[in-house]
Amino acid sequence: MGKYKYQSLCMAALILLLSGCNEKQYASIGSDSAGIPGKTEAGVESLPPLAIDNGSSQQETSPSLLEEKEEPSKPEEETFTLLFSGDVLLSDHVLNAYDQAGGIHGVLDEHYRNRIADADFFFVNQEFPFSARGSAAPDKQYTFRLPPARIQLFQEMGIDGVTLANNHALDFGPEALLDSCDLLDQAGILHTGAGPNLEAARRPVTIAWKDKKIAVIGATRVIPVSSWAAGKEHPGMLAAYDMAILTEEIQARKQDHDFVIVCIHWGIERDQAPQEYQRTMARQMIDSGADLIIGSHPHVLQGMEYYKGKGIVYSLGNFVFGSSIPRTALLEVTWDLSGDQDQSPALRLIPGTSSAGYTRMLTEQDKLQEFFQYMESISFDVEIEEEGSLHPAPPYSESACGIYFTSWPSQVSGISSLSIIFSNTGSGICLGRI
Repeated sequence: MGKYKYQSLCMAALILLLSGCNEKQYASIGSDSAGIPGKTEAGVESLPPLAIDNGSSQQETSPSLLEEKEEPSKPEEETFTLLFSGDVLLSDHVLNAYDQAGGIHGVLDEHYRNRIADADFFFVNQEFPFSARGSAAPDKQYTFRLPPARIQLFQEMGIDGVTLANNHALDFGPEALLDSCDLLDQAGILHTGAGPNLEAARRPVTIAWKDKKIAVIGATRVIPVSSWAAGKEHPGMLAAYDMAILTEEIQARKQDHDFVIVCIHWGIERDQAPQEYQRTMARQMIDSGADLIIGSHPHVLQGMEYYKGKGIVYSLGNFVFGSSIPRTALLEVTWDLSGDQDQSPALRLIPGTSSAGYTRMLTEQDKLQEFFQYMESISFDVEIEEEGSLHPAPPYSESACGIYFTSWPSQVSGISSLSIIFSNTGSGICLGRI
């Protein structure tokens, strides 16, 4: 719930007490009207292990005149960092900013460029195909396509991998989609979520580091027509209207990977809150073995939550896209493997804003705190630290609350049925701060 929400909790608790408390059940997602063709076994696209330079330690010399003793060196922390963005479209605004500046510094500021350069892998949602072929999809308001030469912007941005599973991958038909896949391969940029058939579309990007393997699966719940879903013998995307194929892929990848991330295109455009089906799907994916869910498509930031200790980021909004992006963020996912036991990755938001095709990172403390306060307000029991680190909201304690309900009656008939005490260590529902 976060430090920004305690003040509104008192009234909400009283309302719940007077109306009763029935926990909402999330329904399963079944088949939709968009039929999804059959299933195939997936392969794994692997990336060679990344070379990590841990540096060298300084040797300390004992001040003793009798002997010099070399202290054992202490290895630096062994960390691995992925960065994720939301939608990326090389729109006219972005291309103009790039061309006028003569380079990517006209599109991304130095702070973001440095963060991307420091990360081990940068992954985005590519909201268009690279191609000079194909015809625009009929009866579609927006159709996007970029000349193949513009892939240079992706290379200058430091993009290592993309998901193609979205409602624009086939804007110019299968030819443009396949051209885009081939061009990405030539540029050394890994891709998932779409391809010449279902087997290719469901194949994840595999990121290997030392003895760890991370799978990134791309899928979409937003396609204009059912024929955009990949089949056994025709191009398309991994569609998630029927969850069976996606959950099957998650389960399979959990068997041969240490960590599974799903990048999912879903939700309602410009809607700042996730739909109930998004929350249901997120739980199903995590129950199937996913460790992190990252959403896109709404073009605005949506809230976050944790389920069974796993992070869900419902939408990262637009990152490099159009003329005005009031709020954007990169999601930083960092593993620290310096200890004896594997740790869950640390999640962190790196906020920014964009105008006229130029995206810059927020550095002003007042704007950063305003951003984090806003994100807490639209999230579900998530606390954001001053530097952007995400955590499940801690259990209520005496540090925040002094009045607790220690029992919840099966039927609320009146205030006399409630048990209310002051507690120093107990748990319960906090009514207010003291």
